[in-house]
Amino acid sequence: MKVNWATQPFRPLCQWLAPVLPVKVAGVSLGLLKATALDIAILAGHVLLYPSGIGQERRAAPLPAPLPAPDPAGPRLTPEEPAPRLPAQAGRRPPVVLLHGFIDNRSVFVLLRRSLAQHGRQHVESLNYSPLTCDIRTAAELLGRHLEEICARTGKERVDIVGHSLGGLIARYYVQCLGGDRRVRMLVTLGTPHTGTRVAPLANAHPIVRQMRPGSPVIEELSRPASDCRTRFVSFWSDFDPLMVPLEAARLDHPDLLTQNVRVSGIGHLALPVHPAVATGIRQALDASHIDARSGADPNDPAGSAGPSGLTVA
Repeated sequence: MKVNWATQPFRPLCQWLAPVLPVKVAGVSLGLLKATALDIAILAGHVLLYPSGIGQERRAAPLPAPLPAPDPAGPRLTPEEPAPRLPAQAGRRPPVVLLHGFIDNRSVFVLLRRSLAQHGRQHVESLNYSPLTCDIRTAAELLGRHLEEICARTGKERVDIVGHSLGGLIARYYVQCLGGDRRVRMLVTLGTPHTGTRVAPLANAHPIVRQMRPGSPVIEELSRPASDCRTRFVSFWSDFDPLMVPLEAARLDHPDLLTQNVRVSGIGHLALPVHPAVATGIRQALDASHIDARSGADPNDPAGSAGPSGLTVA
């Protein structure tokens, strides 16, 4: 699927660059230069938003139950009431949980969250994990506790997760290695190094970076058989992502998992959770899975997937 109209908010920057840049500069394509310029612009804007996402977001408080009418016969003993829950959401769509990437926070999802809400996703939550996190396994366990709380509070049995970069890897570890497939219906990853990335060798001083390297114990665990996993996976990967070395590291190819890979052309790593074309693809993937679940379609049938197979950002 090609989505060109959704690039309009970013066209002024590309139109300004096009006349002054040749088709290739020292062997670098104009598309890569545009994607890099867009990532730089997004980074500058994200720096301004970053402080607003440092703390955890406030949870919606449950509405108080109406007071019962007085009983003319006087007070009576009644069974203890269960803990209050949030009002049921419209339809049967599960909550959507957004999980950010390395040294980032929930502010990266401001535009995606708005897009999901405008198209009927009434329960969207963004989770922060500590920037001092040094272990993917520990972060995955903490994610599991958060999801149990969300399910208990909303009355839903399962959630959908959208994870950017490291956030997608944390969510996948929870789903695949900690039994999280019983809680996660669909996991959408954006620029996640599923097979490990070799970018920035000097960053190996950080333990969580070492866990994202090809052949690390975490990556090896994720490559093991997972025949009983019930979660569906959609992986968006960009052909201009400088943080994925090789680029195909962000593809999810596992013989036991129900996966769909969506190649995004024309944008880089930082634009994946921001760009409206990708947001459209994410909504389509979530809605397609929701329709399949309601219709009783076989989740293991690739023909039943109506999500996008590719996005071209021109």
